[in-house]
Amino acid sequence: MSTLRDLAEEHTQLRPADIDHLHRIAGDWQLLSDLSFADLLLWVPVDADGTFLCVAQVRPTTAPTAYQDDQVGRIVGGPEVAHLEVAHRQGRIWREGDPVWYGDVPARHEAIPVRLRTAGGEAGEVVAVVGRDTNLSTARTPSQLELNYLTTADDLAQMIADGTFPPPRHPGETTSAPRVGDGLVRLDAGGKVTYASPNAQSAYRRLGHASHLVGEDLAVLHRRLAADPLEGTDAANGILAALRGEAPPRREIDARGATMLTRALPLMPAGVPIGALVLVRDITEVRRRDRALITKDATIREIHHRVKNNLQTVAALLRLQARRVSMPEARVALEESVRRVASIALVHETLSMSSDEAVEFDGIVDRVASAATEVAATESTVGMRRKGSFGVLPAEVATSLVMVLNELLLNAVEHGFPPAPESSPTAAGPSGPEGSVVPVVPVPEAGAPVPEVVVSAHRFRKMLHVSVADNGQGLPPDFDAERGGNLGLQIVRALVTGELRGTIELRAGAHGGTEAVLVVPLTRTPGSGP
Repeated sequence: MSTLRDLAEEHTQLRPADIDHLHRIAGDWQLLSDLSFADLLLWVPVDADGTFLCVAQVRPTTAPTAYQDDQVGRIVGGPEVAHLEVAHRQGRIWREGDPVWYGDVPARHEAIPVRLRTAGGEAGEVVAVVGRDTNLSTARTPSQLELNYLTTADDLAQMIADGTFPPPRHPGETTSAPRVGDGLVRLDAGGKVTYASPNAQSAYRRLGHASHLVGEDLAVLHRRLAADPLEGTDAANGILAALRGEAPPRREIDARGATMLTRALPLMPAGVPIGALVLVRDITEVRRRDRALITKDATIREIHHRVKNNLQTVAALLRLQARRVSMPEARVALEESVRRVASIALVHETLSMSSDEAVEFDGIVDRVASAATEVAATESTVGMRRKGSFGVLPAEVATSLVMVLNELLLNAVEHGFPPAPESSPTAAGPSGPEGSVVPVVPVPEAGAPVPEVVVSAHRFRKMLHVSVADNGQGLPPDFDAERGGNLGLQIVRALVTGELRGTIELRAGAHGGTEAVLVVPLTRTPGSGP
């Protein structure tokens, strides 16, 4: 299904600012739909002959819908949209007319012109029309709640026609809460409560206000209820700002162990401030869960921090042991173990500073690559370069993948660019003290490629494709890609095919050297392990 923007750009001549305003309406019009007990359809004119296109639709949560089928993308003209044409051409809300039938559902049509105010604050031209269509099959005598809902809906509809609704959204705010059903309070121009829904009354009762809300000065009540005086002042100032015609950010009030979220909206049909609409929601349980999650996240980060410290301690012990070992082979094996443990510690260090079980992997790869060039036993200066991005990886993938890359990078540096054999006494080189010969460090021939290892990564269809390529001497002629290699390559194969459930291929590079190609799935299947 095409989006609002796609449909408007394809079929109309609306400006980007007009489309942005329609997006703001569609982001906030669930409130008007619920208050109206009606479906809202956003219609834009397609051409000058009275044809309209539906680019958005919302159904009420407080009443049955008038449309069983989705109307978005529908283009209609002629008598069926005559009411839309009147609202668009005359710039007024259309309410006259008899009920119409959609199949076996009777419905009442209304049409609300949509204006975008100019930079100077004046009402601009009509850019679209909101159709408000009410299902009449369940019509009944309205209660006090329904009457207040409908009165408030009419005020908001007039504000859409004036270009003053919806108000600007504050940074970081969403449109999910609070809603009409959570709790609604209507204020007069002086800030006194004229109506409070049962859910709103219950929310304030949890804060400690036992009596009825009608007649209360809500700003004063917020100051009195809030446990934190500063919080109460902020909430009260939000109410006063809405009464002045402003749209304050949402506020939270804490009292007696309960928390309530409030949203104050100015009511100013035809530009005249007549009061405010306050939506409230009891979010006590939500905040309790948030606090529990924060505590859990802090605990997980502390665990990762301690694991990192323990791994660094293990690496330090292995390093001390390596210094005391006289056998060169044992010392090399211990030093390789130090590097493997240190690479895993890098992942846990990153997780200890993250708020979730995922890591930004590019920085880890860069650190592992830098360490590989520093510790590799080669006389050449090998450059390291990363192409593409690994992005954010789950912890279980990152831990195994960092070990794999550590082994592949060390192999690429040490075996792709091995040290030159020691010079013989007859080799051309200056003599040292007592006739010793100073080894000659090989100098690359002019025009020879600079030794380099390139790590490439890209994602495609939920698969991570990685290659580690060098421009060194390449694989030996008798190398067995399936079984050959040292302990490091055996570890690589075990991790890639086991923990990562991926594939690995060692092959000659396209321009010389060696290339290791990995393909790792980024989604876990049921029963695949941790």
